[in-house]
Amino acid sequence: MAAESSWRRSDCAVASTLDILGDRWSLLLVRDLLMAGQLRYGDFVGAAEAIPTNTLADRLRRLEDAGIVERLPYSERPPRYTYRLTEAGRQLGPVVDALAEWGVRHLPGTRKLTPGPAHISPEPTVPGTRGPAPRADRPSPGPAATP
Repeated sequence: MAAESSWRRSDCAVASTLDILGDRWSLLLVRDLLMAGQLRYGDFVGAAEAIPTNTLADRLRRLEDAGIVERLPYSERPPRYTYRLTEAGRQLGPVVDALAEWGVRHLPGTRKLTPGPAHISPEPTVPGTRGPAPRADRPSPGPAATP
């Protein structure tokens, strides 16, 4: 669903875009989706910026209502979703890139993140191993191979 014009405060394109993306979290969610392709709710929670979960739920809903993000089910019981950008959301790539370039140029100590999960916290591991902890949504890898 595309953004409705009934809630806009003006016909200025910048003001209307900021009504959707101008809070401190929305563009970071778009950034994460641009880099990862699609993410689950818990992946966003693990991001370095530590978005509060109530804010995360609200921003994902707002971005979905604006036609920037789409939600796809991956589990019916309990209901769970992955999130990915729509075409309109992917078109924000150059905007996010321009903000990153500006930040690197004008804010010492910042860096431009590269695609991949580096800015997302790693999956929890099983103590005493290097592998990820088992998750209910994926099968166990089976017994470990011995060298």
